[in-house]
Amino acid sequence: MTGGTGVLGRAIVHGLLNAGANVAMLVRNRDKAESVLAEMSRRDSALIVDADVLKKDDLQRALATVLKSFGRVDCLVNGAGGNDPRATTRPDLSFFDLPEEAVRFVFDLNLLGTIVPTQVFGKQMAEEGEGVILNVSSMSAFRPLTRVVRYSAAKASVNSFTQWLSVHLAQEYSPRIRVNAIAPGFFLTEQNRFLLTDQTTGELTARGQSIISHTPMGRFGEPEDLIGTVLWLLSPASAFVTGIVVPVDGGFSAFGGV
Repeated sequence: MTGGTGVLGRAIVHGLLNAGANVAMLVRNRDKAESVLAEMSRRDSALIVDADVLKKDDLQRALATVLKSFGRVDCLVNGAGGNDPRATTRPDLSFFDLPEEAVRFVFDLNLLGTIVPTQVFGKQMAEEGEGVILNVSSMSAFRPLTRVVRYSAAKASVNSFTQWLSVHLAQEYSPRIRVNAIAPGFFLTEQNRFLLTDQTTGELTARGQSIISHTPMGRFGEPEDLIGTVLWLLSPASAFVTGIVVPVDGGFSAFGGV
């Protein structure tokens, strides 16, 4: 799994370990990964592997390490992603002045950070003729949110890539290789907390309050809310499911605002 040290990623790692899976965490920050595993009661079947999701050589070495330790790759969870405040419009930073390097960083992290690991680990699945790839998208891919222009576009690209790859792998390699995605609604993470809550008081910002008012369940998601959907999509329970993006959003995508 990539992105396993983030708020949502660590919940997924925890859920997979509790379900009895062997989990390899591909990370750039080993200390952070070790602190994540230290929180978990079942960690003997977890492996920390140094890798940058944008560097294919890193990922190929990571694949060799995973195969040596676990013997095979059954699933890949592409959880790496996020936004950058420098690519977010605000009163003092207009769309027309967004730094090019920040825009490129968000695009690369979310889309290339999904494609490149899939090229390496997905090729292994293609050779074996089976496997499951699960990408992490966002509700912002369906309804582009104000201010996060590049993040919304990048996650929309992840949705498109998910659908394309599901058809490509099934038709060209094996119908036993499935590709799906989850689209979390609004969860408080390291990337969006500064937009949704006041840094001083912890109270909801106007944007945060607007989100809650448009979420029928009336709350932000808890990271653990993702686990059931993840386990379903990674398991044989969804053996005839491929090419879909599943919202986990408290009803946000179903609500018309009135």
